[in-house]
Parts: sequence; structure tokens; C-alpha cells
Amino acid sequence: MGVEVTTRIDISRPLAEVATYAFDPTNAPHWYANIKSVRWRTAPPVGVGSEMDFVAHFLGRELAYTYRVAELTHNRLVMRTAQGPFAMETVYQLQATGPDSTRFCLINRGEPKGFAGVLAPVMATAMKAANRKDLAALKSVLEHTF
Repeated sequence: MGVEVTTRIDISRPLAEVATYAFDPTNAPHWYANIKSVRWRTAPPVGVGSEMDFVAHFLGRELAYTYRVAELTHNRLVMRTAQGPFAMETVYQLQATGPDSTRFCLINRGEPKGFAGVLAPVMATAMKAANRKDLAALKSVLEHTF
């Protein structure tokens, strides 16, 4: 069974500022509670083909995985696992809702295998809760730091 979780939030910052911050994987540990570290495999800045190693804690387990950037435009970033415990895709889709406001849509899709596949419904619920908190943290960082 596959997992797909979509979460949205409105951020009171221009789209370009949201994209510049959120599309930089180095910033992920500052707004993703579960991501503990990011290490570049390829030289920054982020672009199609870039690879980064992530270490995260999720559902009581440490997960190490490598993401490869599959798509990057001014308002969309798509990353897919190149190595990791299961196939996962993360999409950031941004939409300007005004000159100083942006709707951020985070989509996570995955295909847990083996024992993790049995837990797919639990994983989806946990991902949705974590994503809500993470996007709230992103909103706070962008609206109060810049």
C-alpha cells in the first residue's frame, strides 16, 4: 500500500523568498523537526541532479536516505530517494496568493516495503501530523526571521 500525504499552509512572504529558503536543503533541519542533518553529496547550490544525505528520526527510528533533485523551477522542487529504506518522493509546490503571500503545498509519496508496508496507514497519519508542525515552523521562521 502506498502513502500520499498533502499538507498546505499560507505564508506571509513573497514566493521568491519562500522558495529561496525552503528549496535550500541546508535549511531543512531548521524547520523539519525530524530531520537531524543534511550533508551535500554534490556541490551546492541545489539544482536538478543534486544529491543530499538526510538523517531523520521518525516513529522512533533513525532513517538515513539520499535524495536526488528531479525537478526544480521557481515554484516547484521535486526530490526522490536515490538510496534509503523505501522509495519516497517529496514535492514542494508554491503558489503566489498575493505580492507578499505564498501558499506552500508539501506532498510526500512513498512505497513502504516489508514491515513498513504493513504500517502504511500509521505512517500516513504520523506524516500528516509531522508535516503540519513542520510547515508551521517554516511559516514562523519566514515570517519572523526575515
